[in-house]
Amino acid sequence: MIEWLNIIAGLILCVGILEAIPAMGKHLKKLAKWLGSFDIIIGLIVIIAGIYYWSLPWALVTIFAGLILAIGILPAIPALGKHLEKLAKWLGGFQTIIGIVVLIIGILGVINYI
Repeated sequence: MIEWLNIIAGLILCVGILEAIPAMGKHLKKLAKWLGSFDIIIGLIVIIAGIYYWSLPWALVTIFAGLILAIGILPAIPALGKHLEKLAKWLGGFQTIIGIVVLIIGILGVINYI
């Protein structure tokens, strides 16, 4: 399950560069923009999945992707909200890089199951 969540989060985070992919770029960008309208919900689910699968080596990157996606709701979390929002804003500077890494991890995970 976390592999598919990584792919979804990666697509949303990489929306700016998807059009550069030959043949499928425009369609992937359209899908990513549509998924981006659910970014807070997807971000929360990705954070929870990253915590649940903490034993996996890439769980931290998954959590980072979720923080970037859920930045709009982080201030509402008592005690940690402001700190998590600061972290998410800082990570936002690396949004595309984190998106590429999470997308690759997700794709490799799905291929590994096939």
